[in-house]
Amino acid sequence: MPVLGSQRRLLGSLNCTPPATLPLTLAPNRTGPQCLEVSIPDGLFISLGLVSLVENVLVVAAIAKNRNLHSPMYYFICCLAMSDLLVSVSNVLETAVMLLLEAGVLATRAAVVQQLDNVIDMLICSSMVSSLCFLGAIAVDRYISIFYALRYHSVVTLPRAWRIIAAIWVASILTSVLSITYYNHTVILLCLVGFFIAMLALMAVLYVHMLARACQHARGIARLQKRQRPIHQGFGLKGAATLTILLGVFFLCWGPFFLHLSLIVLCPQHPTCGCIFKNFNLFLALIICNAIVDPLIYAFRSQELRKTLQEV
Repeated sequence: MPVLGSQRRLLGSLNCTPPATLPLTLAPNRTGPQCLEVSIPDGLFISLGLVSLVENVLVVAAIAKNRNLHSPMYYFICCLAMSDLLVSVSNVLETAVMLLLEAGVLATRAAVVQQLDNVIDMLICSSMVSSLCFLGAIAVDRYISIFYALRYHSVVTLPRAWRIIAAIWVASILTSVLSITYYNHTVILLCLVGFFIAMLALMAVLYVHMLARACQHARGIARLQKRQRPIHQGFGLKGAATLTILLGVFFLCWGPFFLHLSLIVLCPQHPTCGCIFKNFNLFLALIICNAIVDPLIYAFRSQELRKTLQEV
């Protein structure tokens, strides 16, 4: 992507074959101390992308096949799978083209490579933004289903869900166009970082509130059954563990990438920040890992969807 420190640039691979590196090396920094650099092999990068591709294609196929899954909640999950699929496909495509350029198999002009690079970067950016948006949409949908259960089907209707989905895709495409066109402007990077922080805060507030309501409901059931402590404590621990996994995976997979963007604004020339910039490929690999984990968290836990997957 067109940000400072990015190593996955097609133009950088044109007529250039980088030396082999160990998976974990100390890269010398001319302006400061040695840097810990994690090198992601291209084979691992492509393998992660293919695993994510298979998982998310299965989710989309299962939801498309089973009419019982044609509801707003599963449409949001389906769109999340499509976004994660695009994240994986775009990164795998970029890696494959880079390898072909380095091997001399693909010979083309720099102008053509520049256009291809811009298209892939726009695809990566739009898929990332849409993925974050649909994660937020799923959180809002679940919140409404818990706190406004009686009005859920009148609030979250299919036409309204389709409008939300269309708005997210349009906003993601526009955001990617602006980000790639004005990538060297500080305000663009700040907006992207602010968007991530807002989405993280939204998910944290909604899921914590849902956990509190669930624990309150469990206490009420425990009072009726006169077994308050065992039920409440067991349910609370299970809910807290689920919440920690959900938000922890989100933060660990997306946080380093947006930390990278933040440091571009805060300390682009500082030696310590330069060390972090060297691990940009690792941050992209973590995002692909998130695309692998998302189906496990949001889709495969559904018994109906698992049953459809067996048929597929």
